[in-house]
Amino acid sequence: MTQHEPPDQDVEAPDVAAPGVAPSLDLLVDEHEEEVSENGRTVRRQGIYLLPNLFTTGALFAGFYAVIAAMRGDFESAAIAIFAAGVLDGLDGRIARLTHTTSKFGAEYDSLADMVSFGVAPALVMFSWALGDLGKFGWSAAFIYVACAALRLARFNTRIDTADKNYFTGLASPAAAAIIASTVWVCHDQGWVGAALPVEVSVLVGVLTAAVGFLMIANFPYYSFKGVDFRGRVPFVVIVLVVIVFGLVTLDPPLVFLLAFLAYACSGPVMQVRNWRQRRTSGH
Repeated sequence: MTQHEPPDQDVEAPDVAAPGVAPSLDLLVDEHEEEVSENGRTVRRQGIYLLPNLFTTGALFAGFYAVIAAMRGDFESAAIAIFAAGVLDGLDGRIARLTHTTSKFGAEYDSLADMVSFGVAPALVMFSWALGDLGKFGWSAAFIYVACAALRLARFNTRIDTADKNYFTGLASPAAAAIIASTVWVCHDQGWVGAALPVEVSVLVGVLTAAVGFLMIANFPYYSFKGVDFRGRVPFVVIVLVVIVFGLVTLDPPLVFLLAFLAYACSGPVMQVRNWRQRRTSGH
């Protein structure tokens, strides 16, 4: 008995190999194929979109480089690399939406890259800088952060179709990584490296690392900034504020970044407490 594809599904394959790709490569790497919806019909398309995945690969490379830099003792470069990964991660999704090149492959690839750049890399950078000499407490704090980042990403992926686009549930992993990176950067600028690093500071940043990890899986709402319309008109005072922000950043980038992301991390619990009070008031 012959089996047929469902009537609403088409299977399409390219007649020729992609430009610049030798046909012999098909023997080594299978062509990616996924189902997409076009005009109400489910069709299969081969290949991946290049532009957004280039930015995702750049973010992945930056996270990997942060680990290598930390292993070599170059903690300032490691922190900057994590920030670079955050910028590239923010661009890949926006570019995919603007160019209509979103795909399931891109979403999964982005999630795996985030785990490396904002989960494993910050924990290893922090461990190499301050937590390695604290014994079990040090690696436990680093592991808590990594595990919470993985749980945060898994929960985000399962709720992506139903969650409110204007808010995140739990601190986003790029923001959590920025707190870790800016902490390392600030302390490095103070000369707290190696034997010059006080034990009290190591313990404090260990607690901070674990606490930031727990914030990623907490049920605190965080504003996502996805509702900001960058193409619309804004009052003139907005651009003045932007200029002031840039001026503050140039004074002491790591300290300004640390204070800004710590304030953002605290905004979730504050918003949750405000919501609880509003519910209690309306309940009475």
